[in-house]
Amino acid sequence: MRGSVKYKKIMIPALAAGLVLLLAAVSAWAGGGQSPVKSLDELLQRYDSKRCQECHSEIYEQWSRSHHARSLMGLNGFSFMSKYLRKGPLAVKKPQEATLANFPCAKCHLPQLMNAEPQVAKELAEVVWRDDKAVVSRLNISCLVCHQDKAVVHHHPEPGVLYGPENLPEHEGQVKAVKRSAFMSSPAFCGQCHGMGPNFEFTPPVQCATLYGSYLHAYVADGGACTCLDCHMSGTDHTFPPDFSDQNATAKLYRAALPMQVEVLPYTFHPGHKQNAPQVVVGVNIQNRAGHRIPDG
Repeated sequence: MRGSVKYKKIMIPALAAGLVLLLAAVSAWAGGGQSPVKSLDELLQRYDSKRCQECHSEIYEQWSRSHHARSLMGLNGFSFMSKYLRKGPLAVKKPQEATLANFPCAKCHLPQLMNAEPQVAKELAEVVWRDDKAVVSRLNISCLVCHQDKAVVHHHPEPGVLYGPENLPEHEGQVKAVKRSAFMSSPAFCGQCHGMGPNFEFTPPVQCATLYGSYLHAYVADGGACTCLDCHMSGTDHTFPPDFSDQNATAKLYRAALPMQVEVLPYTFHPGHKQNAPQVVVGVNIQNRAGHRIPDG
């Protein structure tokens, strides 16, 4: 028994220390190897895409029209997070009670929040609670989220390094270099947010998008060979269509992705000698040519 007790005394602190180190490593990984964000203002500053605008004006303009640029906003300026914080299993009675656990949507809609101190969740809750769209609209999937935090697997993003389709040994400003990431052209790169499966780390577990699973199990399994970028980023288009705020453009994409054939047969039924009952038979055939189920996210 004494040996067992001594073992527990030694192992419990060791396990606790190991857990702290693991959480610190995960936190650093999520932030490109940087220290955790300590305030909402620091989060806004660190991930502000405007620093890229001066040299990459066309890409910035495209991105600014995309849903990535307003990932916490719905259509027509709707702030969807306010509903989750006021009603349902994620609700809090007051913003000061909020923790990171109250923002499972942030895993995809604001991944940089995963590299923040608990106080930031309370600050964000206060902003969402008062429906401060001026601040909420600045919280988005910025350049650094895709080109640093999510750009590599199996190792930490290097501080001061961005990732893209090719190597650039020198880069102006705070970014010292751009390194090629083959992973960014893989559908799994997009799948990190667009449907990797249930998120069991949250209570209750959540799952929103299942698009990537649909792409693998239906489109690829049936012989499809296009990637996400082929359709949603043709010619390095950073608007990532469709833009659901542009109804005409979205309708055009839907007509191409979901061709429809309609057959109509009108006739008249005579239930009695002097009775006429006009009838119509309508046959509708809709084919899905997209690489995944529609709708999805």
